[in-house]
Amino acid sequence: MTVASPCRRICALDPATRICTACGRTLDEIARWATMPDNERQAIMDRLSAGA
Repeated sequence: MTVASPCRRICALDPATRICTACGRTLDEIARWATMPDNERQAIMDRLSAGA
C-alpha cells in the first residue's frame, strides 16, 4: 500500500523552521517524499496526525 502525500498544493514554508505551514512536512521530507519507502512515509503521517 502506498501512503498518500499530505500535500495540499498550497506550499508555504515558514522561513524560521523550514516547515510547510500547509502540510507540516520539512523541506527535506517534501523533497524526498517520492523516493521514500512507505514505512518512512507512514512515520511522517503518524507524526503529523499526532500534532507534532
